[in-house]
Amino acid sequence: MAVMDSGDIRRAVSRIAHEIVERNKGAHDVVLVGVLRRGLPLAERLASRIMQIECAPVQFGGLDITDYRDDNIARTAGSTGSTIDFDVTGKIVVLVDDVLFTGRSVNAAMTAISTFGRPAAIQLAVLVDRGHRELPIRADYVGKNVPTSRTERIDVQLGEADTDDCVLISKREGL
Repeated sequence: MAVMDSGDIRRAVSRIAHEIVERNKGAHDVVLVGVLRRGLPLAERLASRIMQIECAPVQFGGLDITDYRDDNIARTAGSTGSTIDFDVTGKIVVLVDDVLFTGRSVNAAMTAISTFGRPAAIQLAVLVDRGHRELPIRADYVGKNVPTSRTERIDVQLGEADTDDCVLISKREGL
């Protein structure tokens, strides 16, 4: 079942971009870091939208958190390493991810980002917050809250990696 279509995603990205600019009184100290895989295209979209709002470029890159996870998850297909070619020291780093669930990926991302410098602050932007936190982590910017059960799965599809933009909810296989 679709919970967001391409228009919903476009509007959510635009709203989050405006909120980032408003909260940080502009974007001059803001960098966007997308958690691989689908966080990177979302970070790129946010950077483009912030450029339209502020008429100034915003640096963005991708962050591979595989080596920082606490669950020893196997390297996923498409994880090719981080693509951050800028110093984050003294910057406001907005971590961008597609889905916030337990908080473990965000925890790994915060640890991983420290290898690129010491940010002035770290903020979190997610397209979907589905609840079920295991760690005390909360998003600063949320596209949509989608309450789920643990037997459900959220699948974010983006045109950069998939055929279309949408967010789907389904039953997890094997449960």
